[in-house]
Amino acid sequence: MTGAVAAGHPLTTRAAAEMMSRGGNAFDAVVSAGFASVVAEPALTSLGGGGFLLAHIENRHEDILFDFFVDTPGLNAANDIKPFMTPVDIKFPGHTQVFHTGFASAAVPGMLKGLLHIHQRLCTLPLKTVLSPAMSYLEKGVEISETQGMILGLLEPVFTSTEYGRSIYMKNGRYISQQDRLFNPLMKEFLRGLVNNAHDLYRNETAQGLVNSINTHHGTMTLDDLTAYRVIERKPIRIRYRDSEIITNPPPSTGGLLLALALYLLERVDLRSMPRDSAHVLVPLVEAMKEMTSFNPLKNGAPSSYPLAGSVMAGIIESFRKNVAENTLTATQGTTHISIIDREGNAASMTTSNGSGSGCFIPGTGIMLNNMMGEDDLHPDGFFSSPPGHRVSSMMIPAMVMKDGKVKFVLGSGGSKRIKTAVLQVLINLIDFQVPLKEAVERPRVHYEDGVVQAEPGIEEKVIDGLRTLHPVNTWGLKNMYFGGVHCVNSHMEGWGDSRRGGSFLTG
Repeated sequence: MTGAVAAGHPLTTRAAAEMMSRGGNAFDAVVSAGFASVVAEPALTSLGGGGFLLAHIENRHEDILFDFFVDTPGLNAANDIKPFMTPVDIKFPGHTQVFHTGFASAAVPGMLKGLLHIHQRLCTLPLKTVLSPAMSYLEKGVEISETQGMILGLLEPVFTSTEYGRSIYMKNGRYISQQDRLFNPLMKEFLRGLVNNAHDLYRNETAQGLVNSINTHHGTMTLDDLTAYRVIERKPIRIRYRDSEIITNPPPSTGGLLLALALYLLERVDLRSMPRDSAHVLVPLVEAMKEMTSFNPLKNGAPSSYPLAGSVMAGIIESFRKNVAENTLTATQGTTHISIIDREGNAASMTTSNGSGSGCFIPGTGIMLNNMMGEDDLHPDGFFSSPPGHRVSSMMIPAMVMKDGKVKFVLGSGGSKRIKTAVLQVLINLIDFQVPLKEAVERPRVHYEDGVVQAEPGIEEKVIDGLRTLHPVNTWGLKNMYFGGVHCVNSHMEGWGDSRRGGSFLTG
Protein backbone atom coordinates (compact mmCIF):
# COMPACT_ATOMS: atom_id res chain seq x y z
CA MET A 1 0.00 0.00 0.00
CA THR A 2 1.57 3.27 -1.13
CA GLY A 3 -0.72 5.72 0.63
CA ALA A 4 -4.24 6.90 1.36
CA VAL A 5 -6.29 9.86 0.15
CA ALA A 6 -9.69 11.31 1.03
CA ALA A 7 -11.13 14.14 -1.02
CA GLY A 8 -14.31 15.65 -2.40
CA HIS A 9 -14.66 13.70 -5.65
CA PRO A 10 -13.71 10.20 -6.90
CA LEU A 11 -11.68 11.69 -9.76
CA THR A 12 -9.73 13.86 -7.32
CA THR A 13 -8.85 10.86 -5.15
CA ARG A 14 -8.05 8.78 -8.24
CA ALA A 15 -5.48 11.34 -9.41
CA ALA A 16 -3.70 11.25 -6.05
CA ALA A 17 -3.74 7.44 -5.84
CA GLU A 18 -2.35 7.21 -9.37
CA MET A 19 0.61 9.42 -8.49
CA MET A 20 1.48 7.31 -5.44
CA SER A 21 1.17 4.11 -7.49
CA ARG A 22 3.68 5.63 -9.93
CA GLY A 23 6.20 6.09 -7.12
CA GLY A 24 5.31 9.66 -6.23
CA ASN A 25 5.08 10.98 -2.69
CA ALA A 26 2.19 12.63 -0.85
CA PHE A 27 3.07 15.98 -2.42
CA ASP A 28 3.05 14.66 -6.00
CA ALA A 29 -0.34 13.22 -5.07
CA VAL A 30 -1.76 16.41 -3.59
CA VAL A 31 -0.61 18.63 -6.46
CA SER A 32 -2.06 16.20 -9.01
CA ALA A 33 -5.27 16.02 -7.00
CA GLY A 34 -5.34 19.82 -6.81
CA PHE A 35 -5.24 20.13 -10.60
CA ALA A 36 -7.79 17.32 -10.91
CA SER A 37 -10.13 19.00 -8.42
CA VAL A 38 -10.46 22.17 -10.49
CA VAL A 39 -11.69 19.98 -13.36
CA ALA A 40 -13.91 17.61 -11.34
CA GLU A 41 -15.17 20.08 -8.69
CA PRO A 42 -15.57 23.38 -10.57
CA ALA A 43 -18.30 24.59 -8.22
CA LEU A 44 -15.87 24.51 -5.29
CA THR A 45 -12.36 25.31 -6.49
CA SER A 46 -10.46 26.87 -9.38
CA LEU A 47 -6.98 27.82 -10.53
CA GLY A 48 -8.42 31.34 -10.25
CA GLY A 49 -8.87 30.96 -6.48
CA GLY A 50 -6.52 30.21 -3.60
CA GLY A 51 -5.82 27.94 -0.67
CA PHE A 52 -3.40 26.41 1.80
CA LEU A 53 -1.30 23.26 2.01
CA LEU A 54 -0.13 21.96 5.36
CA ALA A 55 2.80 19.64 4.64
CA HIS A 56 4.56 17.19 6.96
CA ILE A 57 7.92 16.14 5.48
CA GLU A 58 8.80 13.00 7.41
CA ASN A 59 12.51 12.59 6.59
CA ARG A 60 13.21 16.21 7.54
CA HIS A 61 10.88 16.22 10.57
CA GLU A 62 9.53 19.48 9.17
CA ASP A 63 6.07 21.00 8.98
CA ILE A 64 5.33 23.83 6.53
CA LEU A 65 2.14 25.77 5.85
CA PHE A 66 2.13 26.93 2.22
CA ASP A 67 -0.11 30.00 1.99
CA PHE A 68 -1.30 30.57 -1.56
CA PHE A 69 -4.51 32.33 -0.65
CA VAL A 70 -5.59 35.48 -2.47
CA ASP A 71 -4.31 39.06 -2.15
CA THR A 72 -6.29 42.29 -2.10
CA PRO A 73 -5.94 43.89 -5.56
CA GLY A 74 -5.14 47.49 -6.44
CA LEU A 75 -1.36 48.03 -6.35
CA ASN A 76 -0.73 51.32 -8.17
CA ALA A 77 -4.29 51.39 -9.48
CA ALA A 78 -5.94 54.63 -10.52
CA ASN A 79 -7.47 56.37 -7.52
CA ASP A 80 -10.76 57.13 -9.24
CA ILE A 81 -11.78 53.48 -9.77
CA LYS A 82 -14.81 52.51 -7.72
CA PRO A 83 -15.20 48.70 -7.71
CA PHE A 84 -18.68 47.58 -8.68
CA MET A 85 -19.80 44.06 -7.79
CA THR A 86 -22.99 42.33 -8.90
CA PRO A 87 -25.18 41.03 -6.05
CA VAL A 88 -26.74 37.62 -6.68
CA ASP A 89 -29.31 35.90 -4.44
CA ILE A 90 -28.45 32.23 -3.93
CA LYS A 91 -31.23 30.17 -2.38
CA PHE A 92 -29.99 27.45 -0.04
CA PRO A 93 -32.38 25.08 1.75
CA GLY A 94 -33.76 27.14 4.61
CA HIS A 95 -32.18 30.49 3.80
CA THR A 96 -31.11 32.89 1.04
CA GLN A 97 -27.61 34.35 0.89
CA VAL A 98 -26.42 37.32 -1.18
CA PHE A 99 -23.20 36.65 -3.11
CA HIS A 100 -21.23 39.47 -4.71
CA THR A 101 -19.83 38.54 -8.11
CA GLY A 102 -18.38 39.99 -11.31
CA PHE A 103 -14.81 40.90 -12.31
CA ALA A 104 -14.50 43.47 -9.50
CA SER A 105 -15.17 40.76 -6.90
CA ALA A 106 -11.94 38.93 -7.80
CA ALA A 107 -8.93 39.02 -5.53
CA VAL A 108 -5.45 38.28 -6.90
CA PRO A 109 -5.49 34.48 -7.45
CA GLY A 110 -2.89 32.20 -5.87
CA MET A 111 -3.97 28.64 -6.63
CA LEU A 112 -1.93 28.07 -9.79
CA LYS A 113 1.22 29.63 -8.40
CA GLY A 114 0.76 27.64 -5.17
CA LEU A 115 0.50 24.28 -6.92
CA LEU A 116 3.52 25.03 -9.11
CA HIS A 117 5.52 26.25 -6.10
CA ILE A 118 4.77 23.06 -4.15
CA HIS A 119 5.66 20.96 -7.18
CA GLN A 120 9.03 22.65 -7.41
CA ARG A 121 9.72 22.39 -3.66
CA LEU A 122 8.51 18.91 -2.71
CA CYS A 123 7.52 16.77 -5.68
CA THR A 124 9.51 14.00 -7.35
CA LEU A 125 7.51 13.38 -10.55
CA PRO A 126 7.64 15.59 -13.68
CA LEU A 127 4.91 18.22 -14.05
CA LYS A 128 3.63 16.47 -17.17
CA THR A 129 3.01 13.31 -15.14
CA VAL A 130 1.38 15.22 -12.29
CA LEU A 131 -0.95 16.99 -14.74
CA SER A 132 -1.86 13.84 -16.68
CA PRO A 133 -5.03 12.92 -14.71
CA ALA A 134 -6.48 16.42 -15.06
CA MET A 135 -5.62 16.40 -18.77
CA SER A 136 -7.33 13.04 -19.19
CA TYR A 137 -10.48 14.28 -17.46
CA LEU A 138 -10.57 17.37 -19.66
CA GLU A 139 -10.20 15.23 -22.76
CA LYS A 140 -13.01 12.83 -21.86
CA GLY A 141 -15.22 15.32 -20.05
CA VAL A 142 -16.36 14.95 -16.45
CA GLU A 143 -19.73 13.44 -15.63
CA ILE A 144 -21.55 15.69 -13.18
CA SER A 145 -21.98 13.87 -9.87
CA GLU A 146 -25.00 14.23 -7.60
CA THR A 147 -23.14 16.55 -5.21
CA GLN A 148 -21.60 18.69 -7.95
CA GLY A 149 -24.97 18.84 -9.70
CA MET A 150 -26.62 20.12 -6.54
CA ILE A 151 -23.97 22.79 -5.94
CA LEU A 152 -23.92 23.87 -9.57
CA GLY A 153 -27.70 24.09 -9.45
CA LEU A 154 -27.49 26.57 -6.58
CA LEU A 155 -24.93 28.67 -8.45
CA GLU A 156 -26.66 28.76 -11.84
CA PRO A 157 -27.01 32.60 -11.84
CA VAL A 158 -23.25 32.90 -11.28
CA PHE A 159 -22.03 30.20 -13.67
CA THR A 160 -24.18 31.39 -16.58
CA SER A 161 -23.46 35.10 -16.22
CA THR A 162 -20.89 35.21 -19.07
CA GLU A 163 -20.76 33.97 -22.65
CA TYR A 164 -18.07 31.36 -21.93
CA GLY A 165 -19.87 30.20 -18.82
CA ARG A 166 -23.03 29.63 -20.82
CA SER A 167 -21.09 27.82 -23.55
CA ILE A 168 -19.85 25.13 -21.16
CA TYR A 169 -22.60 25.03 -18.52
CA MET A 170 -25.59 25.11 -20.87
CA LYS A 171 -26.51 22.00 -22.91
CA ASN A 172 -29.13 22.24 -25.65
CA GLY A 173 -30.70 25.31 -24.11
CA ARG A 174 -30.80 24.03 -20.51
CA TYR A 175 -28.45 24.32 -17.57
CA ILE A 176 -26.11 21.41 -16.94
CA SER A 177 -27.18 18.86 -14.31
CA GLN A 178 -26.35 15.47 -12.82
CA GLN A 179 -25.06 12.88 -15.33
CA ASP A 180 -24.37 15.49 -17.98
CA ARG A 181 -20.75 15.61 -19.13
CA LEU A 182 -18.80 18.83 -18.64
CA PHE A 183 -16.10 19.92 -21.09
CA ASN A 184 -13.80 22.92 -20.78
CA PRO A 185 -11.78 23.21 -24.02
CA LEU A 186 -9.95 26.41 -23.09
CA MET A 187 -8.69 24.94 -19.83
CA LYS A 188 -7.45 21.86 -21.69
CA GLU A 189 -5.39 24.09 -23.97
CA PHE A 190 -4.14 26.15 -21.04
CA LEU A 191 -2.86 23.13 -19.09
CA ARG A 192 -1.24 21.72 -22.22
CA GLY A 193 0.66 25.00 -22.56
CA LEU A 194 1.52 24.97 -18.86
CA VAL A 195 3.50 21.75 -19.30
CA ASN A 196 5.60 23.49 -21.95
CA ASN A 197 6.00 26.63 -19.83
CA ALA A 198 4.09 28.53 -22.50
CA HIS A 199 1.16 29.67 -20.35
CA ASP A 200 1.10 31.69 -17.15
CA LEU A 201 -1.53 33.74 -15.35
CA TYR A 202 0.96 36.16 -13.83
CA ARG A 203 2.79 37.54 -16.87
CA ASN A 204 2.68 38.04 -20.64
CA GLU A 205 -0.49 38.19 -22.74
CA THR A 206 -2.70 36.21 -20.35
CA ALA A 207 -1.96 38.56 -17.46
CA GLN A 208 -2.55 41.62 -19.61
CA GLY A 209 -5.83 40.18 -20.89
CA LEU A 210 -6.97 39.49 -17.33
CA VAL A 211 -6.16 43.01 -16.15
CA ASN A 212 -7.83 44.59 -19.19
CA SER A 213 -11.03 42.61 -18.58
CA ILE A 214 -11.11 43.51 -14.89
CA ASN A 215 -10.44 47.20 -15.50
CA THR A 216 -13.16 47.31 -18.19
CA HIS A 217 -15.62 46.04 -15.58
CA HIS A 218 -14.80 48.48 -12.76
CA GLY A 219 -12.22 46.31 -11.00
CA THR A 220 -8.89 47.38 -9.50
CA MET A 221 -6.49 44.51 -10.26
CA THR A 222 -3.23 45.57 -11.93
CA LEU A 223 -0.22 43.93 -13.55
CA ASP A 224 1.72 44.97 -10.43
CA ASP A 225 -0.68 42.83 -8.35
CA LEU A 226 0.08 39.77 -10.46
CA THR A 227 3.83 40.41 -10.58
CA ALA A 228 4.04 40.94 -6.82
CA TYR A 229 2.06 37.84 -5.82
CA ARG A 230 4.12 35.34 -3.79
CA VAL A 231 3.46 31.99 -2.14
CA ILE A 232 4.33 32.36 1.53
CA GLU A 233 5.82 29.53 3.60
CA ARG A 234 4.78 29.78 7.25
CA LYS A 235 5.29 27.83 10.45
CA PRO A 236 1.97 26.20 11.44
CA ILE A 237 0.56 26.91 14.87
CA ARG A 238 0.76 23.97 17.29
CA ILE A 239 -2.20 23.42 19.62
CA ARG A 240 -1.93 21.10 22.61
CA TYR A 241 -5.21 19.27 23.25
CA ARG A 242 -5.48 16.35 25.68
CA ASP A 243 -2.57 14.06 24.84
CA SER A 244 -2.28 15.18 21.22
CA GLU A 245 -0.85 18.08 19.26
CA ILE A 246 -2.81 19.65 16.41
CA ILE A 247 -0.94 21.64 13.79
CA THR A 248 -2.86 23.97 11.51
CA ASN A 249 -3.12 27.29 9.69
CA PRO A 250 -1.39 30.24 11.45
CA PRO A 251 -2.19 33.97 11.24
CA PRO A 252 -2.99 36.04 9.30
CA SER A 253 -5.71 33.44 8.66
CA THR A 254 -8.16 33.28 11.52
CA GLY A 255 -9.45 29.71 11.26
CA GLY A 256 -6.56 28.16 13.19
CA LEU A 257 -6.81 30.71 16.00
CA LEU A 258 -10.56 30.16 16.33
CA LEU A 259 -10.02 26.39 16.49
CA ALA A 260 -7.33 26.91 19.13
CA LEU A 261 -9.75 29.01 21.20
CA ALA A 262 -12.50 26.37 21.08
CA LEU A 263 -10.13 23.50 21.96
CA TYR A 264 -8.66 25.58 24.79
CA LEU A 265 -12.13 26.04 26.25
CA LEU A 266 -13.29 22.44 25.72
CA GLU A 267 -10.18 21.04 27.39
CA ARG A 268 -11.72 22.32 30.64
CA VAL A 269 -14.66 19.93 30.17
CA ASP A 270 -14.36 16.18 30.75
CA LEU A 271 -16.00 15.22 27.48
CA ARG A 272 -14.75 11.63 27.58
CA SER A 273 -16.95 10.83 30.53
CA MET A 274 -20.12 11.92 28.72
CA PRO A 275 -22.28 10.33 25.99
CA ARG A 276 -21.25 11.86 22.65
CA ASP A 277 -24.60 13.35 21.56
CA SER A 278 -25.87 14.21 25.03
CA ALA A 279 -26.68 17.67 26.31
CA HIS A 280 -23.62 17.40 28.58
CA VAL A 281 -21.49 17.51 25.43
CA LEU A 282 -23.58 19.73 23.15
CA VAL A 283 -24.07 22.58 25.63
CA PRO A 284 -20.33 23.26 26.11
CA LEU A 285 -19.78 22.62 22.41
CA VAL A 286 -22.34 25.27 21.43
CA GLU A 287 -20.92 27.67 24.03
CA ALA A 288 -17.45 27.19 22.52
CA MET A 289 -18.95 27.90 19.08
CA LYS A 290 -20.52 31.09 20.46
CA GLU A 291 -17.11 32.25 21.67
CA MET A 292 -15.61 31.42 18.28
CA THR A 293 -18.32 33.52 16.63
CA SER A 294 -17.82 36.56 18.84
CA PHE A 295 -14.01 36.47 19.09
CA ASN A 296 -12.17 38.64 16.55
CA PRO A 297 -8.53 37.54 16.28
CA LEU A 298 -7.82 40.43 13.89
CA LYS A 299 -7.61 43.27 16.38
CA ASN A 300 -7.23 46.56 14.49
CA GLY A 301 -6.37 44.52 11.41
CA ALA A 302 -3.42 42.74 13.07
CA PRO A 303 -3.77 39.06 14.05
CA SER A 304 -3.55 37.97 17.66
CA SER A 305 -0.52 35.86 18.52
CA TYR A 306 -0.70 32.26 19.63
CA PRO A 307 -0.79 31.15 22.40
CA LEU A 308 -3.55 33.65 22.96
CA ALA A 309 -2.65 36.28 25.54
CA GLY A 310 -3.79 35.60 29.10
CA SER A 311 -5.54 38.97 29.35
CA VAL A 312 -7.51 38.12 26.21
CA MET A 313 -8.41 34.66 27.43
CA ALA A 314 -9.39 35.50 31.01
CA GLY A 315 -12.75 37.08 30.17
CA ILE A 316 -13.54 34.47 27.53
CA ILE A 317 -12.83 31.59 29.91
CA GLU A 318 -14.96 33.17 32.64
CA SER A 319 -17.86 33.71 30.22
CA PHE A 320 -17.58 30.16 28.91
CA ARG A 321 -17.51 28.61 32.39
CA LYS A 322 -20.43 30.74 33.56
CA ASN A 323 -22.63 29.91 30.57
CA VAL A 324 -21.82 26.20 30.68
CA ALA A 325 -22.52 26.06 34.41
CA GLU A 326 -25.81 27.93 34.05
CA ASN A 327 -26.98 26.09 30.94
CA THR A 328 -25.95 22.49 31.64
CA LEU A 329 -29.04 20.29 31.22
CA THR A 330 -29.64 17.33 33.53
CA ALA A 331 -31.97 15.23 31.37
CA THR A 332 -26.88 19.85 22.64
CA GLN A 333 -19.32 28.13 0.29
CA GLY A 334 -17.41 26.95 -2.07
CA THR A 335 -14.41 25.12 -0.71
CA THR A 336 -12.96 21.65 -1.01
CA HIS A 337 -10.33 19.65 0.84
CA ILE A 338 -7.78 16.89 0.16
CA SER A 339 -6.11 14.76 2.86
CA ILE A 340 -3.19 12.44 1.98
CA ILE A 341 -0.63 10.31 3.79
CA ASP A 342 1.99 8.14 2.09
CA ARG A 343 3.85 5.02 3.19
CA GLU A 344 6.93 7.07 4.14
CA GLY A 345 4.89 9.09 6.64
CA ASN A 346 4.70 12.27 4.53
CA ALA A 347 1.34 13.97 4.84
CA ALA A 348 -0.54 16.70 2.98
CA SER A 349 -3.66 18.58 4.06
CA MET A 350 -4.84 21.02 1.40
CA THR A 351 -7.92 23.24 1.45
CA THR A 352 -8.73 25.35 -1.60
CA SER A 353 -11.55 27.64 -2.60
CA ASN A 354 -12.94 29.85 -5.33
CA GLY A 355 -15.54 31.40 -3.05
CA SER A 356 -18.82 31.08 -4.88
CA GLY A 357 -17.03 32.08 -8.07
CA SER A 358 -17.14 35.48 -9.74
CA GLY A 359 -18.80 34.02 -12.84
CA CYS A 360 -16.00 35.61 -14.89
CA PHE A 361 -13.26 33.73 -16.73
CA ILE A 362 -9.64 34.71 -17.29
CA PRO A 363 -9.60 35.33 -21.06
CA GLY A 364 -8.40 32.40 -23.14
CA THR A 365 -7.93 30.00 -20.20
CA GLY A 366 -11.29 28.52 -19.17
CA ILE A 367 -10.38 29.44 -15.58
CA MET A 368 -13.09 31.09 -13.48
CA LEU A 369 -11.93 33.85 -11.14
CA ASN A 370 -12.75 33.86 -7.44
CA ASN A 371 -15.10 36.35 -5.79
CA MET A 372 -13.14 36.67 -2.54
CA MET A 373 -13.46 40.46 -2.49
CA GLY A 374 -17.23 39.91 -2.31
CA GLU A 375 -17.23 37.37 0.54
CA ASP A 376 -18.47 39.30 3.57
CA ASP A 377 -17.08 36.85 6.14
CA LEU A 378 -13.55 37.54 4.80
CA HIS A 379 -13.95 41.31 5.16
CA PRO A 380 -15.41 42.07 8.62
CA ASP A 381 -14.41 45.74 8.28
CA GLY A 382 -16.21 46.11 4.95
CA PHE A 383 -15.50 45.38 1.30
CA PHE A 384 -12.23 46.83 -0.08
CA SER A 385 -11.20 48.06 3.37
CA SER A 386 -7.83 46.24 3.28
CA PRO A 387 -4.86 47.85 1.50
CA PRO A 388 -3.68 46.51 -1.88
CA GLY A 389 -1.22 43.62 -1.67
CA HIS A 390 -2.68 42.46 1.64
CA ARG A 391 -3.09 38.69 2.03
CA VAL A 392 -6.80 38.15 2.64
CA SER A 393 -7.55 36.32 5.87
CA SER A 394 -9.28 32.94 5.68
CA MET A 395 -11.20 30.52 7.85
CA MET A 396 -9.65 27.46 6.19
CA ILE A 397 -8.20 24.92 8.62
CA PRO A 398 -6.04 22.27 6.95
CA ALA A 399 -4.96 20.26 9.98
CA MET A 400 -3.01 17.28 11.29
CA VAL A 401 -3.15 15.49 14.62
CA MET A 402 0.35 14.56 15.80
CA LYS A 403 1.55 12.07 18.40
CA ASP A 404 5.24 11.80 19.33
CA GLY A 405 6.18 13.77 16.23
CA LYS A 406 4.32 11.43 13.86
CA VAL A 407 1.17 12.19 11.90
CA LYS A 408 -1.85 10.37 13.32
CA PHE A 409 -4.69 12.02 11.38
CA VAL A 410 -4.88 14.37 8.39
CA LEU A 411 -8.08 16.37 7.95
CA GLY A 412 -9.75 19.55 6.82
CA SER A 413 -13.05 20.78 5.47
CA GLY A 414 -14.87 23.03 3.06
CA GLY A 415 -17.83 25.05 4.22
CA SER A 416 -17.09 28.75 4.73
CA LYS A 417 -18.08 29.73 8.29
CA ARG A 418 -18.88 26.11 9.09
CA ILE A 419 -15.28 24.93 8.51
CA LYS A 420 -14.19 25.67 12.06
CA THR A 421 -17.15 23.94 13.71
CA ALA A 422 -17.00 20.92 11.38
CA VAL A 423 -13.29 20.35 12.02
CA LEU A 424 -13.79 20.93 15.75
CA GLN A 425 -16.47 18.26 16.02
CA VAL A 426 -14.50 15.66 14.05
CA LEU A 427 -11.46 16.35 16.24
CA ILE A 428 -13.35 15.74 19.48
CA ASN A 429 -14.90 12.61 17.95
CA LEU A 430 -11.41 11.30 17.18
CA ILE A 431 -9.53 12.48 20.27
CA ASP A 432 -12.10 12.57 23.08
CA PHE A 433 -14.47 9.81 22.02
CA GLN A 434 -11.98 7.76 19.94
CA VAL A 435 -14.67 6.60 17.53
CA PRO A 436 -13.77 4.96 14.20
CA LEU A 437 -12.74 7.43 11.53
CA LYS A 438 -15.79 7.01 9.31
CA GLU A 439 -18.11 7.50 12.28
CA ALA A 440 -16.11 10.53 13.43
CA VAL A 441 -16.80 12.20 10.09
CA GLU A 442 -20.40 11.11 9.60
CA ARG A 443 -21.86 11.70 13.09
CA PRO A 444 -24.51 14.46 13.19
CA ARG A 445 -23.21 17.99 13.63
CA VAL A 446 -24.41 21.25 15.05
CA HIS A 447 -23.40 24.76 14.11
CA TYR A 448 -24.02 28.05 15.94
CA GLU A 449 -24.43 31.23 13.90
CA ASP A 450 -26.48 34.44 14.19
CA GLY A 451 -27.91 33.33 17.53
CA VAL A 452 -29.32 30.05 16.16
CA VAL A 453 -28.17 26.46 16.60
CA GLN A 454 -28.41 24.55 13.33
CA ALA A 455 -28.72 20.80 14.00
CA GLU A 456 -28.49 17.79 11.71
CA PRO A 457 -30.82 14.81 12.13
CA GLY A 458 -29.68 12.02 14.41
CA ILE A 459 -29.58 13.89 17.72
CA GLU A 460 -32.21 12.71 20.22
CA GLU A 461 -35.32 14.87 20.30
CA LYS A 462 -35.12 15.31 24.07
CA VAL A 463 -31.63 16.79 23.67
CA ILE A 464 -32.87 19.14 20.94
CA ASP A 465 -35.79 20.15 23.17
CA GLY A 466 -33.33 20.90 25.95
CA LEU A 467 -31.20 23.03 23.66
CA ARG A 468 -34.30 24.97 22.66
CA THR A 469 -34.64 26.20 26.24
CA LEU A 470 -31.28 27.96 25.74
CA HIS A 471 -31.16 28.91 22.04
CA PRO A 472 -33.35 28.91 18.97
CA VAL A 473 -32.72 25.60 17.19
CA ASN A 474 -33.30 24.86 13.52
CA THR A 475 -33.41 21.12 12.86
CA TRP A 476 -32.61 19.83 9.38
CA GLY A 477 -34.42 16.89 7.81
CA LEU A 478 -31.30 15.53 6.09
CA LYS A 479 -27.54 15.77 6.31
CA ASN A 480 -26.40 18.71 4.23
CA MET A 481 -23.24 20.22 2.74
CA TYR A 482 -24.01 23.33 4.83
CA PHE A 483 -22.34 21.52 7.75
CA GLY A 484 -19.02 21.21 5.91
CA GLY A 485 -17.23 18.33 4.26
CA VAL A 486 -14.44 16.84 6.38
CA HIS A 487 -12.17 14.48 4.43
CA CYS A 488 -9.81 12.54 6.69
CA VAL A 489 -7.12 9.84 6.57
CA ASN A 490 -4.99 8.27 9.29
CA SER A 491 -1.58 6.65 9.72
CA HIS A 492 -3.12 3.18 9.29
CA MET A 493 -4.07 4.14 5.71
CA GLU A 494 -7.73 4.28 6.69
CA GLY A 495 -9.87 7.20 5.62
CA TRP A 496 -13.24 8.64 4.73
CA GLY A 497 -14.63 11.32 2.40
CA ASP A 498 -17.56 13.19 3.94
CA SER A 499 -20.84 12.10 2.34
CA ARG A 500 -22.23 15.62 2.84
CA ARG A 501 -20.02 16.78 -0.03
CA GLY A 502 -19.81 13.64 -2.16
CA GLY A 503 -16.51 12.62 -0.57
CA SER A 504 -14.31 9.79 -1.78
CA PHE A 505 -11.54 7.65 -0.25
CA LEU A 506 -8.89 5.49 -1.93
CA THR A 507 -5.66 3.74 -1.06
CA GLY A 508 -2.82 3.71 -3.56
